[in-house]
Amino acid sequence: MRILDKDVNNGSIRLMLESDEDVWHLFNVLSVGDLVTASTTRREEKAADKIRAERAEKKRMTLGIRMEKIEFSEDDIRLRVLGTIETGPQDIGQHHTLVFEVGDNLLISKEKWKDSQLERLERAVKDSRKPKILFISLDQDDATIAVLRQFGLKEVACIRSMRSGKFYEERSKEDTYHKEIIAKIEPLAAENMPIVLLGPGFEKESLAADLKAEGYKGVHIHHTGQSGMAGVNELMKMGMGAEILRESSVGIEMEAVEKLMAEIGKDGLAAYGPNEIKDAADAGAVDTLLILDSKLREQDLDSLIRTVEAQQGRVLVISGQHDSGKELLSLGGMGALLRYKRG
Repeated sequence: MRILDKDVNNGSIRLMLESDEDVWHLFNVLSVGDLVTASTTRREEKAADKIRAERAEKKRMTLGIRMEKIEFSEDDIRLRVLGTIETGPQDIGQHHTLVFEVGDNLLISKEKWKDSQLERLERAVKDSRKPKILFISLDQDDATIAVLRQFGLKEVACIRSMRSGKFYEERSKEDTYHKEIIAKIEPLAAENMPIVLLGPGFEKESLAADLKAEGYKGVHIHHTGQSGMAGVNELMKMGMGAEILRESSVGIEMEAVEKLMAEIGKDGLAAYGPNEIKDAADAGAVDTLLILDSKLREQDLDSLIRTVEAQQGRVLVISGQHDSGKELLSLGGMGALLRYKRG
């Protein structure tokens, strides 16, 4: 993400969306009532009154929409902002939908920016410089390809080896299993993107040799007891193995939630429930506050966040798009790791 212009005193920030993750961050920053201004297309006002107006040509124009509803599509990574036209050359007061994807820029005007929203934009700018991670979780029968994004893990392909019995024992030179895997990752693997191979057995080592022969760099190998998406989640939860995984935002989030659930399970250094968390924050006992991103969209928690940060505590916003986010949702969307046990 790139911040093109920023005037917080007037409540306005102009953004450029540079990656899929930026669309997700935008979804978490926008709120009902915001004025969102961007270039869009709409039929000319004079053509709207004509018979067969649906055939009239759409014209490009800049419109400001007072947001009433927002929708995020994970399938095609698009954001739809629905609302009433408030500024622009025509149709003031009528409804319109703005659609945002990678490459678009927009102006957001709010009556007041929350501290958590501004922090999210700063994190999006910083995280945009980090590479994504490509996972290949496999055994001798199946391979699952997944991409780690800032807002969660996404399975993109599953490949069967089609090996069996005598054919597998002979390991024919015509075996296409690895060739199919490499063909699938070719459009996904960007420069400097880490490629993590994982699973039980020795198939991952064999694939690593083939990848290196094809010129792929940054290949990491990790053993897990399972393959498929279960293996990826196992790797993320067992400490992430490689330093590059520890630095990923999703990896940090999953590790923190796993630690929170472990502390709750043994009645240890953890708190959940709004009243218990607030009491711990007021007492300076919160080491790390975990908040689900959807809860931040729905509720103003800036006061709680400021209290935790004033006591040198850390605040983690957890994406609801991965398994750990769903675990945090089961606790009401918020939890805290404590410095000490309160009586």
